[in-house]
Amino acid sequence: MTMLPTPIRVVIVDDHAIFRSGLKADLAQDIVVLAEAATVEQAIAAVTAEQPDVVLLDVHLPGGRGQGGREVIAGCAALLANTKFLALSVSDSAEDVVSVIRAGARGYVTKSISGAEISDAVRRVAGGDAVFSPRLAGFVLDAFGTAEVAVEDELDKLSARELEVMRLIARGYSYKEVAKALFISIKTVESHVSAVLRKLQLSSRHELTRWAADRRLL
Repeated sequence: MTMLPTPIRVVIVDDHAIFRSGLKADLAQDIVVLAEAATVEQAIAAVTAEQPDVVLLDVHLPGGRGQGGREVIAGCAALLANTKFLALSVSDSAEDVVSVIRAGARGYVTKSISGAEISDAVRRVAGGDAVFSPRLAGFVLDAFGTAEVAVEDELDKLSARELEVMRLIARGYSYKEVAKALFISIKTVESHVSAVLRKLQLSSRHELTRWAADRRLL
């Protein structure tokens, strides 16, 4: 007896009802649409309620603070471990692609692709892959390849112990909590924090937290 594939549960977010209807009809049978949304607020509510495997997300949406798809992802940040976002847009601008990927989307495809291609992209994103329309992948490599090299260069300045202290301080641990976790004195923690701030050219632990968060090191 042939086992049927486990359905992939999705939410479609787009402000054009006709497009949502057409997309829903074009998706493969193993992809189940749980809900649809047309605005930033509706999208956050639907994704939070349904907690789908994949969200098919338009980049430009009405509502919210005017940040569109990026704002939807930010509003669902607590779900990113299990819910993947696949941007689906008419826009192929580098700015839109990089912006939504920085926010946490796992892929970006244009609306010109076929239903079969979108279905395949949904399956791949649900499986943990990053998926991009061929022309758009270069934008991501250009933006994040340079950024990764820069982050590695910055982290190379720190010793192994300084890295441990940096991560804990950036996550909000107190000096006393860091000392207890790493079995070192508070004075040693203070010394390591001073060295980290100096090497990274930062002026406070608040700047350090922001620095680490921007580089997804938390």
